[in-house]
Amino acid sequence: MNSHIEEEPSDGYDENGYDRPSKSQIKREMHALLDLGKQLIELSPERLKQLPLAERLYEAIREAQRTTSREGRRRQTHFVGKLMRDAPADEIRAQLDVWENGSREETAAMHRLETLRDRLLDDDEALTKLLNDNPLADVQQLRSVIRAARKEKLANAALLQGQEPQKKHYRALFQALKTLNH
Repeated sequence: MNSHIEEEPSDGYDENGYDRPSKSQIKREMHALLDLGKQLIELSPERLKQLPLAERLYEAIREAQRTTSREGRRRQTHFVGKLMRDAPADEIRAQLDVWENGSREETAAMHRLETLRDRLLDDDEALTKLLNDNPLADVQQLRSVIRAARKEKLANAALLQGQEPQKKHYRALFQALKTLNH
């Protein structure tokens, strides 16, 4: 069979005949590593220890944190950026993202628990379903927490403007659900 599809050259060169990234691309990557290094300099030592950093990079970051003069800190920051070339940048970025935003899975799980809590406060059927899904759950404890949270909700609905609503049992129900789902 004759095919008219042009094959890409597999000799390691791009379409312009170059076999390496452009200067601009390298510069962008270096600036990204420098920015990542700056983020690391802002972290606490406890957080830094949790990252996959080489000893030399860790010490350079700690030195930058201790440096007070503007020019000295700038030079040390650039040194950190240079050392970042050998660091696992993607792993570090992923961990920073989790610290900054919490993991998306955790956030989604919290939203599911909040929704379940609200359904339990409004509907007895939700408890029946929950107990069917979790046969080992402490039924009496759950009923007790739900009953208290419902009373609390009614009391809060009757509050006057400016009065502080109570959330103790509302939070306790959330914690009970969180424990149940772990």
